[in-house]
Amino acid sequence: MFQSPMEISIDEDHTLNPPKKRFRVPDVVVSELDEKKIWLQKVATETIAGDATPSSVVYVSDGYEAVVRHEPFEVFVRERSGDRRRVVSLNSHGLFDFEQLRKKNEGDNWEEKFRTHTDSRPYGSQSISFDVSFYDSSFVYGIPEHATSFALKPTKGPGVEESEPYRLFNLDVFEYEHESPFGLYGSIPFMVSHGKSGKTSGFFWLNAAEMQIDVLANGWDAESGIALPSSPEPKDVVKQYASVTGTSAMPQLFATGYHQCRWNYKDEEDVAQVDSKFDEHDIPYDVLWLDIEHTDGKRYFTWDSVLFPNPEEMQKKLAAKGRRMVTIVDPHIKRDDSYFLHKEATQMGHYVKDSSGKDFDGWCWPGSSSYIDMLSPEIREWWGGRFSYKNYVGSTPSLYIWNDMNEPSVFNGPEVTMPRDALHVGGVEHREVHNAYGYYFHMATSDGLVMREEGKDRPFVLSRAIFPGTQRYGAIWTGDNTAEWEHLRVSIPMLLTLGLTGITFSGADIGGFFGNPEPELLVRWYQVGAYYPFFRGHAHHDTKRREPWLFGERNTQLMRDAIHTRYTLLPYFYTLFREANVTGVPVVRPLWMEFPQDEATFSNDEAFMVGNALLVQGVYTKGTTHASVYLPGKESWYDLRNGKTYVGGKTYKMDAPEESIPKDRFRRSSSQMDNDPYTLVVALNSTQEADGELYIDDGKSFEFKRGSYIHRRFIFSKGVLTSTNLAPPQASLSSQCLIDRIILLGHTSGPKSALVEPLNQKAEIEMGPLRMGGLVASSATKVLTIRKPGVRVDQDWTVKVL
Repeated sequence: MFQSPMEISIDEDHTLNPPKKRFRVPDVVVSELDEKKIWLQKVATETIAGDATPSSVVYVSDGYEAVVRHEPFEVFVRERSGDRRRVVSLNSHGLFDFEQLRKKNEGDNWEEKFRTHTDSRPYGSQSISFDVSFYDSSFVYGIPEHATSFALKPTKGPGVEESEPYRLFNLDVFEYEHESPFGLYGSIPFMVSHGKSGKTSGFFWLNAAEMQIDVLANGWDAESGIALPSSPEPKDVVKQYASVTGTSAMPQLFATGYHQCRWNYKDEEDVAQVDSKFDEHDIPYDVLWLDIEHTDGKRYFTWDSVLFPNPEEMQKKLAAKGRRMVTIVDPHIKRDDSYFLHKEATQMGHYVKDSSGKDFDGWCWPGSSSYIDMLSPEIREWWGGRFSYKNYVGSTPSLYIWNDMNEPSVFNGPEVTMPRDALHVGGVEHREVHNAYGYYFHMATSDGLVMREEGKDRPFVLSRAIFPGTQRYGAIWTGDNTAEWEHLRVSIPMLLTLGLTGITFSGADIGGFFGNPEPELLVRWYQVGAYYPFFRGHAHHDTKRREPWLFGERNTQLMRDAIHTRYTLLPYFYTLFREANVTGVPVVRPLWMEFPQDEATFSNDEAFMVGNALLVQGVYTKGTTHASVYLPGKESWYDLRNGKTYVGGKTYKMDAPEESIPKDRFRRSSSQMDNDPYTLVVALNSTQEADGELYIDDGKSFEFKRGSYIHRRFIFSKGVLTSTNLAPPQASLSSQCLIDRIILLGHTSGPKSALVEPLNQKAEIEMGPLRMGGLVASSATKVLTIRKPGVRVDQDWTVKVL
């Protein structure tokens, strides 16, 4: 059952007359939460042995209550019945400390030096520290972004080799190391625990300043924030978090396909050649990307007039094939008085200031640069207007945006970022808003694309920096990884962590951004990456070209097959993106989210679930021809390569040849699949039952919010497959698409025919090897396939297996 989160706020003691208000992070918590908020009232008092004053007991939700101890201070949530076990608590170890903002007097020396940089710290040290305890929990997860295991490793404690705490501080990290607690490009202070009981708890600390988190020492060290603890089942906790920070934006269909990127495709001829090569090699893709070299001297919203003289024509040629283009727009603006954007931003006072009040001047790709102050809603609205066709000359409706370097990256700044004492609107120091800067930049860009299309089409914006709420504005990727097997492996726990903390539309650069992947590594990366929510190949400009057709025919075929698999599964992925949009449950999930009481899944971060039906096990070692695969639960599992059946709850040694993924019909891009028929794959359980869903809309507009969509449920029971409507009565979308095949995995009765109602006709039926488009399984396993039942995807019908 869905439970409500509980909110705790910590603020200054205003009787001490602090020099300014403690910063509260705006525009992250969704407005609906305030509308639904119920102020908790004391329902009882309770005296705890040794306390000076009675504790207050408040109702949280059905089955749970909170106890507030006053002296000593502690807050804990517990079950209301039985032995009233604790679920999560705050300050049970007495580590709470709150440093008040102070006025600087003559003689005070609060400055802090970092190499050649000096932080003036005008209000002194202003940290908050406390401890959080999870009960009946085996593992904790979350607090991205780190290149480390999914289950967080302890940093302190008995028998533990002490290590650095996990750091949350957005930074531009060059060739980051795996298995490190060092913070990367984003920060989400949301931690989730899970244990043998199958129950899950979470704790969210809304804070945009730097944080240090020790695991097992139970210490959080931060500079400001609001906390929201929660419980009980895995998906419920994710839904609770989504009720606070929002669910994922519904992407356009094209964005869920394959993206081809490089720093940089050098000119229009290069773009045309890459595009034509995809067609020549029968490889579908949806988006071609341009990095910073497409601009006029790193001036964003411009084009190099020699290399890209006809940008609109270039985009229209791609659009004619149903393809899109993405260009990069970063937050650093070249300080050039002849540059229209810099001139306007300067005149309007839209830049972040340095500690003296002057426009901050830092160094990035264009050289001397200033940074738009995205904390201001008015400046964000102005920024959004830069994406209009009038202001972004050469852009078309098929052009979308990539926000990079938005941590923000400042090459000559402390730790390659903005000084902590830089100033935003309202006198807010950068230290207070740092981790949210990229989030506001992402928000403003996304809102700008919505403005550009007058609210008709959904935006697509990729961001490198992340913060709670990022999921409402677009996709992210894991940054500048490396062409190493370990970076392929660590991409899985990184994406699982992101999904668990709200950011489901995420991916890693296929093949690694830095370095030159050997063909085997690149093939294996495509085979795993085909199941990433965001599927993009990308590479540094110093690497060798690595488009899929450059490694010999066999490797081209393997990468082609991997990309074909993604397009075969697009309807499934799109349905899962809709689930994430409605509920917050991620597309890619840890095994324990679907099997919460299976302890063997709790630390497994090499396999993952795509939705509730598909388990993916990657290959992360060179020369591997077999993989050890644990199949959780007690029901049957089916190998989609051949239809072979396995019993859950066991580990199997399975063949893992490079030719190991299914494929089906394909098109040049997702938009050319609009009228293709569907194949339903029905995996039956031990009682010969199954169910699943399919979501369809127009793939681009916001009309789905007004009921223009198809949502079907398919149930197989007692030998009958039934299609029923899950959309509301006012849902208006229809489709002429047919169900082409129904594949029944695990059907045992040996049927001879299938009756289709209400058409009152029989469908063709066969028992034979599993066939998925061009692939025919070599296994002797036989599966039942119903061919051409003649039913539409948007209608009620039944198919009875006789």
